[in-house]
Amino acid sequence: MIELENVAYSYGGGELLSDVSLKLSPGSFHFLTGPSGSGKTTFLRLCYGQLIATAGQVRLFRKDVRELSRDGVAGIRQRIGVVHQDCQFLDHMSVTENIALPLMVSGRGGGGAAENLVDLIGWVGLTPRANALPAELSGGERQRAALARAVIMSPDILLADEPTGNIDWDMSLRLLKLLIELNRMGKTVLIATHDLNLIRAAKSEVAARVLRISNRRLQLAGSDL
Repeated sequence: MIELENVAYSYGGGELLSDVSLKLSPGSFHFLTGPSGSGKTTFLRLCYGQLIATAGQVRLFRKDVRELSRDGVAGIRQRIGVVHQDCQFLDHMSVTENIALPLMVSGRGGGGAAENLVDLIGWVGLTPRANALPAELSGGERQRAALARAVIMSPDILLADEPTGNIDWDMSLRLLKLLIELNRMGKTVLIATHDLNLIRAAKSEVAARVLRISNRRLQLAGSDL
């Protein structure tokens, strides 16, 4: 689904990632760890085609990113949901409208989309806040809304960048439960996080592979987690 082969990425004259290889198989669950500034967000951006590797090859659904047109990249991205670290919303639109935005942009807002949207908002526990504006949401509610927006197009893969970074532990566990449920539905999940307790909490629930970026390279994390 997502394959990186001997990938490197340079920024500002220095190499941030070097000789990175990884294959995300259908239905797999991965955590990505590493200190701040190690390249976790850059790695995720390579995984959905926002950045182009300076060396090596990135294939999304067996297609080389370098060979895709702009429309081709846009089509691929509809199959990859992303929960961004900064969780940005359109402040003048309600929670429901923000979550539905990808449907509207893609022209897929008709048919049973409205019913599916209501079900999705209920699944993330935001039915009572469906008409609230983003500024009225708590940190945990914003993260759940971001997750709902990321999966509204029913993507095959979900990438989450520090999804629990600004919320308390109870809400982190609630969000983790939703991510595990998505994986059990067959979705491939990759979560970038610095929270080792979150990884430990997941290990009893899902067969997760833990990766670490260290010294610009991607490594399989050891049992010390």
